[in-house]
This record gives sequence, C-alpha cells and structure tokens, in this order.
Amino acid sequence: MPLKCLIVDDEPIAQNIVKGFIADTPNLETVGICDNAMEALKLLQEYSIDVLFLDIEMPKITGLSFLKTLPQPPATIITTAYREFALDGFELNVVDYLLKPFSFERFLKAINKIHNTRIDKLSVVSKTKTYEYFKIDRKNIKVNYDDIFFIQGLSNYVKIYLKDKHLVVYHKLMDLEKLLPQEQFLRIHKSYIIAIDKIKAYGNDYIEILDHQLSIGNTYKECFFKKITDMDGDSI
Repeated sequence: MPLKCLIVDDEPIAQNIVKGFIADTPNLETVGICDNAMEALKLLQEYSIDVLFLDIEMPKITGLSFLKTLPQPPATIITTAYREFALDGFELNVVDYLLKPFSFERFLKAINKIHNTRIDKLSVVSKTKTYEYFKIDRKNIKVNYDDIFFIQGLSNYVKIYLKDKHLVVYHKLMDLEKLLPQEQFLRIHKSYIIAIDKIKAYGNDYIEILDHQLSIGNTYKECFFKKITDMDGDSI
C-alpha cells in the first residue's frame, strides 16, 4: 500500500518538484497539494496522510507553528530554504529537514527513513497485537481484529461492524486506520475501512460485505485493486 503524501508549500515551483519526486518513487502517491496550513488541515481531517512535506515560510501561519497544533502529525519532512530553523524542526520530531534546492537522491534518503521506521513498527504490531480495546459506555471493550468486518466513519465517531452487531466508538477513522494491521485492513473510501478477508464480492466501484454494499472511492481504487490482485495472484 503506497504512502499517502500531502504537500504544503506556497511556491508552485517547489510544489511541482516534490510532486514529481513522489511520482518517480515507488510506493508513494500525492493525495493533495496545499498553498497554506488551513487548506492542509482540511485534508488532514479528511484523509489518512502518511507523509507531510511541509514548507516553513507560508502565509498566515508558519509550517512549524502549524505542526505544533497537530496532536498526531504524520511523518513530517520539512522542505525549506532556511537552514536556521533546523533545530526547531527536529525538536518537533520531524523525520528530515530538506534544504531547497534538494536533489532526488536527498529526497530518497528522507523517504527511506520513513520506510525503515514504518517496517519496524508494522513488524512489532503484527507480532504482538491481535485486538484493540475501545471505550464504550465507560468500559474498555476488547475487540479482536478477526471479528471486524468493516468500519464506517461518522465525523468524530466510528461504527465497528461485527458479524451480528455494531459498536459505536468515539474515534476518528483516520486515527483508527493507523492502529489496524495493514495486511488485514484496507481503506476503500473516506468513510470506510474494510477487513480484506471478509469481502463477499466486488465490482468496479463497490464491494459487498455482510449485507452491505460499500462504495470504493476514486482516490482508493488503485490501491484496492492492486491489493486484491497481489493477494489472489490474479484478478477475478
């Protein structure tokens, strides 16, 4: 599954350079390009972003000030012409600090840091976690990953659909997506995460799971069909 990238920079030339580097790198895709932090905030709330390419000097609010407002920021790579902010960036746990103009080789070095960290985390999760606890009615209820069929996002809430019932949990879908094992679950729409092995049938723009027909969003189609093909060894 490719890393979803968001570019936040008010310079069109810089935007195009990063977008081109992303297009030339396997397992990366650009989800959005923003001129300012307010546009970026909207996309961060709508999509699960894996990598944030963030300029520092921008209108209204600087990149570093914006980063401080995010409770759970994505892996962040600072892209700037100003060397003097490097220390501030690393104090905010950014992955890397790219000084403009930077080469494709330097860009790849930053991306490899993210891949290595991500592989380590996934390895630990896959070996140790088979469940999650969710707070419901003042209780922490254990839900096994194998029992989940799909999850629907509803603003700040999600519905977790099990075989014979669903649970309503105060949780954002984009945050929950990061907790679930990626080999088992896949986001197919801005409002849906599905358990891959629970799919009964699918078409060009939908899947069937339990007695529900769920739409596949245009943004997620390529990832969905690639995942299905990779798992089956061939398209159905």
